[in-house]
Amino acid sequence: MSIHLTIMGRVDTTSPPIKLPLAAGEVRTGFPSPADDYLEGELNLVEHLIKHPSATYFLRAKGTSMEGVGIYDGDLLIVDRSVEPKPGHIVIMSVDGELTCKRYSIMGSRHYLFAANPEFRPIPLEGRECQLWGVVTHNIHALAPGFTV
Repeated sequence: MSIHLTIMGRVDTTSPPIKLPLAAGEVRTGFPSPADDYLEGELNLVEHLIKHPSATYFLRAKGTSMEGVGIYDGDLLIVDRSVEPKPGHIVIMSVDGELTCKRYSIMGSRHYLFAANPEFRPIPLEGRECQLWGVVTHNIHALAPGFTV
């Protein structure tokens, strides 16, 4: 299927929230601007990234089939089982017993999974044993060399 997934675990709803500083203002990705010298408040990443803790789990992605949407080998995916998949959503699905991460699509009356890498063919779902494992809501991707998520 081209991308392998490792289940990392579920959200721990019993641990106390960890609040991290949230800088006020925005950071420009174009021309530099003067930095704001104050904090806006605190941000609880679990509260911000996870809407349904009891239905959410983490997976580690492995492979290159979803690089076109920014999911790279080793990235940590946040998956919500309570979200109803719609065309265009990135989903985790078991197809014929193998887990895969792909973009869900409907063409005519047929359902497909599409990779975000042109080297991989679409996967027609008709006539296959399929089980939805959830919708990928966020991707945590390390940018600094030597850092992993």
